[in-house]
Amino acid sequence: MSDFDVTAADSIDLARLRRFVAVAEELHFARAAKGLRISRQALSATVIELEQELGTRVFVPGASPTTLTEDGAALLVHARALIGAAEQAEREQKPTAPASLRVGFVPGVTVSKWARIWGERLPEHPLEVLGVPQREQEAALREGRVDLCFVRLPIERTEINAIPLWQETPVAVVQKDDELSLLDTVTPADLATERVQDGSDLDQAADTLALVAAVGGATIVPQSIARLHHRRDLVYRPISDTPFTEIALAWPAGADGELVEEFVGIVRGRSANSSRGAAPEPQRRAKAPAKATKKPAAKQNSRQGASRGGRKPGARRGR
Repeated sequence: MSDFDVTAADSIDLARLRRFVAVAEELHFARAAKGLRISRQALSATVIELEQELGTRVFVPGASPTTLTEDGAALLVHARALIGAAEQAEREQKPTAPASLRVGFVPGVTVSKWARIWGERLPEHPLEVLGVPQREQEAALREGRVDLCFVRLPIERTEINAIPLWQETPVAVVQKDDELSLLDTVTPADLATERVQDGSDLDQAADTLALVAAVGGATIVPQSIARLHHRRDLVYRPISDTPFTEIALAWPAGADGELVEEFVGIVRGRSANSSRGAAPEPQRRAKAPAKATKKPAAKQNSRQGASRGGRKPGARRGR
């Protein structure tokens, strides 16, 4: 019966204990060294130092395959416990992960520009970008699936903040060889003789466009949707006298946290140096008058005369 006391390993650094555990679990020095990304010689040296410090053999000398001694098996159990306790303590002491922001977007909206700016300005706060079906845009906000969402108006505005951003041009999508494809702009009257497929369900826009490609006719969708589901056998043309759709950035009322405000500011074009809530556009307008300098009256009159084709009488007679 060995008198080896495993608590002697309590004073050994975890890096060497991890190396021992790797060999004890693999029972193969070469494989353990490869997994640890160190040389076999360095691993063997670590085990020899460990045995000398503990005053016992942890592996049977010359055994093939590698075999743990009785003291080695006891050390393995104790080393695993020490490593596990250290990792648990590290997890408990680790600061809370940075708050993240979840931003949704409906079909046809591209958010890559704002996501890039966010990453440059707030790299410590990960941004999660999620596609949201058109029919679920409001539910995603109210149910807390996203913190903000690029939505297509209208939505029920009760307890939801929304900033309109831009309007989408409506387009008529037709087959490439359709007569309407020859027009630069289509009118509702031009569509009077066409079989118009219902394109109101934007989540099914790809199927609607496929139907137009297969049987002809036309459908009306926002231009962004036509681009999203572009097909070589279809073309789209702007259509006049048809209501525009509008994209807005929306978030639940009362959820105006710091990160939400930062993202709203980025979307509104606020620069990195601007104070929160300050819109850059009015600042540019305020500076504009300072750039315009009033010229002396004499010079203005002289230039006005030249612009009218007038020259000094003496200069004219000199020709």
